[in-house]
Amino acid sequence: MVAGPGRNGGDGYVVARLLRQRGLAVSVVAPMGLPQQGDARRAYDDFCAAGGQICTNARLTFDASEVVVDALLGTGLSRDVVGVALAAIRAMNASGLPILAVDTPSGLDTDTGHPRPEAVLATQTLTFVADKVGFYLGLGPDYVGQTRVDGLGLPAALTRNQASVLAPIPDVLVARCLPRRRRSAHKGTHGRVVIVGGGPGMPGAVRLAGEAALRVGAGLVTVVTHPSHAAAIAMACPELICLGLDGSGSVRGLLESADVVAVGPGLGQTAWARDLYGEALACGRPLVVDADALNLLAADPVRRTDWILTPHPAEAGRLLGRSTADVQADRLHALADLVHRYGATVVLKGARSLVGAPGLVTPWLCLAGNPGMATAGMGDVLTGVIAGIAAQQDHAHHARADTAAVGVQVHAKAGDFIAYAKAYAEERGFLASDLLGALRAQVNP
Repeated sequence: MVAGPGRNGGDGYVVARLLRQRGLAVSVVAPMGLPQQGDARRAYDDFCAAGGQICTNARLTFDASEVVVDALLGTGLSRDVVGVALAAIRAMNASGLPILAVDTPSGLDTDTGHPRPEAVLATQTLTFVADKVGFYLGLGPDYVGQTRVDGLGLPAALTRNQASVLAPIPDVLVARCLPRRRRSAHKGTHGRVVIVGGGPGMPGAVRLAGEAALRVGAGLVTVVTHPSHAAAIAMACPELICLGLDGSGSVRGLLESADVVAVGPGLGQTAWARDLYGEALACGRPLVVDADALNLLAADPVRRTDWILTPHPAEAGRLLGRSTADVQADRLHALADLVHRYGATVVLKGARSLVGAPGLVTPWLCLAGNPGMATAGMGDVLTGVIAGIAAQQDHAHHARADTAAVGVQVHAKAGDFIAYAKAYAEERGFLASDLLGALRAQVNP
């Protein structure tokens, strides 16, 4: 047990006393000194009265230990950790032992999810009263391990009316947006999607997006791509309508007939790409904008309300004129700035993707997904998923933010199905195309 002099250390002394009562051998080290007042001092006194002993040596060793309990620093960290505290964090991480963090891993900023500048790499975190937003933002997921919340027996009424910073996407939202189909349904009632992309040398992205839109239930999906790719895409997925377009044609009529237009997967930034991007923006249909279309948007920003933007952190940085590191340092504020600047529903992709929109007080948070999904083409599949689900919605009854959140959830849970279908995790070697076959189960809740 590594205990600090504050309230977090006080919690640690309570844990140590209870563990001794269970007959376990507990060694407590207090490298930053002992509690001097308040509940922490009482917890320390109770531990000593129960026969517990404390070592105040700043040099930590864990040679005889099997588990480390981190009760060094708690929430509300307002400055970088230095000196003895930083050395203690490094020693805990170097021990190679399982670490249980009390309330939060020491050194982790619970608002942004970033270490300051280092934090305990916990195996499990037992937090109190409510989850901390930093557990899900930035690098937080790397540090907290498995998390559990203990309400400490407080009445639910104390927290019921507290505003949440983030709201996990509930499965009921998926069921609400994707109800059972009528027996009289036909392909024309399930939405028409047009996906624009696939510039020279990049046929895979638009094909992945197109098939994903079909797999989540869109009735008709047309891919507009470079003519050199049309035959190959049609052979790979014959259910896709594939239009090869050179620089001399217009697709305005086709775009205007769609329920949803997705633009960007593999589009490139050539004159051909810019022309098609311009036609997509001018068609007057709801849009899903990703990849190179986001880069074109960053070069010439416009604001509108009938679109969904799906940037990863680097694209978000370009849209905001910031670095990727700045976006990741405060993902919540970056999300809010994107929504405000572009008037859009925004999916800020990454570990624990976020969804924000104008008028959405509490952004959606995706708790599903896994590291195996960090691979080429996964964002293209997400574009198709969101476009395919959006095409099936009546937006008079379904908020665009809910549609985007459902797309993110369906995509992430399909990824978890693939990675964890067996008794062990298969995260490494995951291909984006592996996801396509798993989407059906997620859109038929």
